[in-house]
Amino acid sequence: MSDRLRILLTGACGYLASQVRPVLGAAHDLRLVDLKDTDAQGRPVPGVAVVDLADPDRKKYARVFQGIDVVIHLAYNRPGGAPWGVDLPPIERFDGEFVNVRMAQHVYRSAFDAGVRRVVMASSNHAADWYEHTLVHARMRETVAPADLPLSDNFYGWTKASYELLGFVYACGALGRKLEVVQLRIGAPRDVSWRHYEGALSEQHVPPAGSGIENFKRDLGAYISERDFCQLVQRAVEAPRIENEHGVPWLVAYGISNNTRAFWSLESARRVLGYDPADDSEITYADDIRRVLTGPEARAPGGRVGGGRDAGRRPT
Repeated sequence: MSDRLRILLTGACGYLASQVRPVLGAAHDLRLVDLKDTDAQGRPVPGVAVVDLADPDRKKYARVFQGIDVVIHLAYNRPGGAPWGVDLPPIERFDGEFVNVRMAQHVYRSAFDAGVRRVVMASSNHAADWYEHTLVHARMRETVAPADLPLSDNFYGWTKASYELLGFVYACGALGRKLEVVQLRIGAPRDVSWRHYEGALSEQHVPPAGSGIENFKRDLGAYISERDFCQLVQRAVEAPRIENEHGVPWLVAYGISNNTRAFWSLESARRVLGYDPADDSEITYADDIRRVLTGPEARAPGGRVGGGRDAGRRPT
């Protein structure tokens, strides 16, 4: 690939895009699209074209894919208006999530038709979170690998797994050419300090009877810092070759920092993309960890994820 690429960034006004825009914009030429041209606070985002990629009429936005080398797809429609459709019963979330699968298809097809070389897709750790919920938290398994069959126990994760499998169809060459596809299973790209978990389970990643402490432990393993996230996306864009042993340019990689408590494997991210994360949640949140988990006054010391079987252990 040439040094300076032409990149289409979807969901350009969103939280993740706000992190990578400055980094990518300094190294490459960005084209920005979103459903609106303002961020979550209502502030204008310069240069954003308002485009609805969920519209089945791809002719309406075919132009934005023209002349592009790499598409980074971060756009996501929230079912029910809330993250992961949390204001809907789990059984009712399929239709809202299916819109995102259709949008992913529109992105792949539009990129394919326009001669785009690579699509970097925002997948999620939830694409395979059945392993986490059922095995990791029960200490029946230590690590989930990118090569594991994507199995999710919820429609949000199913959506992300669908992105991955759909991308393989475009990457394998069966449609006439091989579209390079990178799937980033993003972890927890946010502040995971203890204040977010104390007294409430605002985002439940552990079993229903779990605690804020268990969620805190979990997210210490899932954490990805802003600089590591930006590095991961840039490596996904710039890596010269991503073909597997069968010559298929399709890659699944987890996106977390170099966390002491990690339970997802970074093997493919390191080996293929050259990802070298700089941060570790154990250091970033050392004060919280000492106060809540490992110090003499801690209520549930030790352990990587669960709060029952591992009580009294020190982190490894």
